[in-house]
Amino acid sequence: MAQYYLSHLEELEAEAIFVIREVVSQFEKPALLFSGGKDSIVLAHLSKKAFYPSRIPFPLIHIDTGHNFPETIAFRDELVKDLGVQLIVGSVQKSIDEGKVREETGANASRNALQTVTLLDTLEENKIDAAMGGARRDEEKARAKERFFSHRDEFGQWDPKNQRPELWNLFNGKKHMGEHFRVFPISNWTEMDVWQYIQYQNIALPSLYFSHQRDCVVRDGVILAKSDFIQLKPNEEIKNLTVRYRTCGDMPITGAVESDADDLDKIIAEVATTRTTERGTRADDKRGETAMEDRKKSGYF
Repeated sequence: MAQYYLSHLEELEAEAIFVIREVVSQFEKPALLFSGGKDSIVLAHLSKKAFYPSRIPFPLIHIDTGHNFPETIAFRDELVKDLGVQLIVGSVQKSIDEGKVREETGANASRNALQTVTLLDTLEENKIDAAMGGARRDEEKARAKERFFSHRDEFGQWDPKNQRPELWNLFNGKKHMGEHFRVFPISNWTEMDVWQYIQYQNIALPSLYFSHQRDCVVRDGVILAKSDFIQLKPNEEIKNLTVRYRTCGDMPITGAVESDADDLDKIIAEVATTRTTERGTRADDKRGETAMEDRKKSGYF
């Protein structure tokens, strides 16, 4: 009798697809939070596989800070066209214009924290009751506390001490009016798993994930791309470096790593030897010991 065997990646894929299908079965208006980064791209790919040959039965939501990498926006638009799905864009600039948030000033200014208000408004306007995201437990200690189904109260806030138990593959999506869930289908994946799966499935990515030349400034040990959104400090200078990005966010806060890894084999080999988490290149996580958890408690991704 032939044995039925799933590889490590196939087991992770099956688990993620099960969670995605569970979301669609339990909630009325789910959505996928899409940043244009590798994790949300993998999540979109898994969603496509989960419902093939039908189209993905929920929209993609992108919270646009106005400070995105051009490569990310271009890739987002091409992917949405290819998948044939609805794209909902929440604008941080609109939130600023309406006086709902105040833009930061100074050399370290960022719109990262401002996204929370825009995200919660977008979810409420579109009556989204389950928002799936590509967060993983290995990324950061606050995300390590997350369940697959992460409950949010009527204010969109997260209470890490008041989450539902998840026994085996039983997920409790019951909620009161006005509450919603964030769901993380690839919670159990590592950065290495994501890269190996991208290679296994031949998934396209924005070019910034691969080694390239870029004008940068090194600030507090973080390599930031030169852009109109960064105000140089005294004694800072622009350098042309060979870099790539391990994570994708706003230009003023997303750090690059010096690398000559210009294909998937080299990236996988590089990830296998690194001793720094990919979130270690994010300037927004360096604002405090509990920076991520504080943002999550207020309604962040």
